[in-house]
Amino acid sequence: MDELRDRYGASLTKACALFRMSGSLYRYKSVARDSSALLLRIKDIAKTRVHYGYRRVHVLLRREGWPDNHKRVYRLYQEEGLSLRLKRPKRNKSAQLRQPKHLVTAMNQIWSMDFVADALFDGRKLRALSVV
Repeated sequence: MDELRDRYGASLTKACALFRMSGSLYRYKSVARDSSALLLRIKDIAKTRVHYGYRRVHVLLRREGWPDNHKRVYRLYQEEGLSLRLKRPKRNKSAQLRQPKHLVTAMNQIWSMDFVADALFDGRKLRALSVV
C-alpha cells in the first residue's frame, strides 16, 4: 500500500478503494495482551484441581475477578496440554462373568439357548427361542 502511494502519489483513501478495503483495516494494529499471569493462574488451578476442565477453571477465574472469556481460557488450556484424559469405557460385566468352556464327553451334557428376533416382509415381528 505504501509503495503504491509513493510510486503514484495516490492518497490513502484512493489506494484503499483500489483494493476494495477500508482505511481503518489498513491502519489497524492489534494490541496483544500479556497472558503470562493468567497462564500461571490456570496452571495453579489445574495442578490443585486435577479433574477440573477448562470450563470449571473459567468459572473459578471469573469468581476471582479475571475478565477473560472462555475462549481465551480454552486456548491457553489447550496450548499448555492441560486437557483432561478421556475416560476409559467401562468393561462389560457380562464378559467378566463368563465361565471357561467345558470339555464335552457325552451327549446332552451342555445345552445352549439364544433368543432370535427378526421382522417379516409385512412388518410383523418374528421371535424365536433356539435351544441347541
